[in-house]
Amino acid sequence: MSKAFVSERESDDDDDEEGARLPELPAGTRNYITPAGYARLRDELRELLDVERPKVVEVVSWAASNGDRSENGDYLYGKKRLREIDRRIRFLGKRLDKAEVVDPSAQFGNERVYFGATVSYAEADGTEREVTIVGIDEVEPEHGRISWISPVARALLKSTVGDVVTLPTPGGVRRLEVLEVRYPEPRP
Repeated sequence: MSKAFVSERESDDDDDEEGARLPELPAGTRNYITPAGYARLRDELRELLDVERPKVVEVVSWAASNGDRSENGDYLYGKKRLREIDRRIRFLGKRLDKAEVVDPSAQFGNERVYFGATVSYAEADGTEREVTIVGIDEVEPEHGRISWISPVARALLKSTVGDVVTLPTPGGVRRLEVLEVRYPEPRP
């Protein structure tokens, strides 16, 4: 089909489908985030707005001035990259608008598990694990950073050292014993 018959809106739908794969907040919940996570998202947004987007706009403008846009790789790639950047800017803007910054150091010394806690727990087979409960935009499973809405975090929330909590899984119920709860020290 000729590009003349393909509307710009159709390509935007592809962008929306890709955006739908980004982590979603459950309805009616808040977007809890640590101060460090908020700063990271804010810095990424600034970088996109102040550095990356202007560079891509400059390349697209230069490529457009070269004539035939249908076979101009710089123009086509630049427009695609610009859509990706704009989609990320919209996403970050929405997440930052809804963000509720929670400083975990306010819980320093507390033995109850809340948002921002680093929790050591043992499974029934003796395997010990350590996780830090963070916002959905800060998740790094390979570094033990799990979302506060994940099943493990939900099972651990509000428990204290020595508690045994249950974690329903497709393979059956697992029992987790809370061994230690830590929060970062408050900064002076």
